[in-house]
Amino acid sequence: MKNKSKEKPKEQKQSKLTKELEKLRDRIDSLQKEKDELFGKLQRVSADYANFQKRIPKQITDTICYEKEQIIKTLLPALDNFESALGGLQNAHSAENADVLIKGVRIIYDQMLDILKSQGVEQIKALGEKFDPALHEAMTQKVEPEREENIVLEEFQKGYKLNGRVIRPTKVIVSTLPSEQPAQQKEAESPEQTADEY
Repeated sequence: MKNKSKEKPKEQKQSKLTKELEKLRDRIDSLQKEKDELFGKLQRVSADYANFQKRIPKQITDTICYEKEQIIKTLLPALDNFESALGGLQNAHSAENADVLIKGVRIIYDQMLDILKSQGVEQIKALGEKFDPALHEAMTQKVEPEREENIVLEEFQKGYKLNGRVIRPTKVIVSTLPSEQPAQQKEAESPEQTADEY
């Protein structure tokens, strides 16, 4: 009888260990499945990212080509008008025809400005404005006594902004006041000359 009582706890321990082992195997199986699912998701995300990296440069290239095409299409009517004006220039022999040609060129110029405005380009206003180094590039200065100092007197070349950012400053002539030095030098020299005369 003593032997049977010793075997019973031993069997119970084995039974418990077997159950725990099965639980652990079940847990391992569920963790393995979870790992396999996560690994599969990771592979899909990795493949999606690789495809994304291949797709983006092509999309950027396509977008740039599309934008270029749109800008060129907006310029074509102006080019057509230039062609018509040049055709008229070959037949222009009188002053009246020259006036018509000038009007035609002016229409084309205005059309080009409208096309640029539609693309976010605007001319920088300079003539008569206070000189601003962020918008204007001074080519030279000119003495204008009746004008305030640092006022734009003339434009050499128009400047432009694209969406508010300067892409080319306006090249200008800026007003300056007459120099005061010669008058002061004459006053300084006058007393010396009178002293020499005596």
